[in-house]
Amino acid sequence: MDSSNEKQHITLHVYDRDIPIRIPREQEEQYRLAGKLINERMNTYFNAFKGSKDPIEITYYAMIDIALKCVMEEQRNDVAPFTDTLTRLSSEIAEALKQ
Repeated sequence: MDSSNEKQHITLHVYDRDIPIRIPREQEEQYRLAGKLINERMNTYFNAFKGSKDPIEITYYAMIDIALKCVMEEQRNDVAPFTDTLTRLSSEIAEALKQ
């Protein structure tokens, strides 16, 4: 299958703009959910701060909120500390069984 068949054009309505993008066909649902998340965060911050803060600053608040959720999710899914502990414990058990 050539790459032109794997991509599609969609338009996401993000806050007050329509954003045309070309995406992998199999990721359409994720892109639409991402657009929905952006809209929810933007609406929350604009409802709270409109008129008291600059619109760009409000947008940055929403971006920081979304980025924080991504960072926290990545850290939550980091299994390296558990793997390291299990490896260490396995070595200690193996050593204890040799004695």
